[in-house]
Amino acid sequence: MTLMEILAGKSVIVGLKGQDKRSILEELVDVLEVGDKITDREKVLDAVLQREEIMSTGVGYGIAIPHGKSEYVKELGGVLGIKGEGVEFDSLDGQPTFIFFLLVSPMDVSGPHIKALARISRLLKGEEFRQQLIACPDNETAIRILEEEESKH
Repeated sequence: MTLMEILAGKSVIVGLKGQDKRSILEELVDVLEVGDKITDREKVLDAVLQREEIMSTGVGYGIAIPHGKSEYVKELGGVLGIKGEGVEFDSLDGQPTFIFFLLVSPMDVSGPHIKALARISRLLKGEEFRQQLIACPDNETAIRILEEEESKH
């Protein structure tokens, strides 16, 4: 399983517009098309927001991996969002967050969900890779950089 297989229709947003945690999460969830990966946008957003209330998914190093499980998710899906100027996201290190990888999965899917979280974490450990993503001028470049990085692992 690669991250490109998880991304809903190669869903990448370079230049997120949101200025706070909630608006970023809404923007990411909006990319998941109702009928394709999810059946109810509001319920999926609620699942992601509820997970954030437990503990922030802002892991530090400019990265957040918001995720949630919901009965309104048909299959594992994801969205990569990039905000070049960063945003406050209650990150563990207190620093702005630039890279957001949303992951949603059905309630009864644990293995692929955990594997995807681990793969995202592993790929985003590289400082050079993170800086390339943050500096991306457009979605196509971000997809190419992600594909290149994945081919190394």
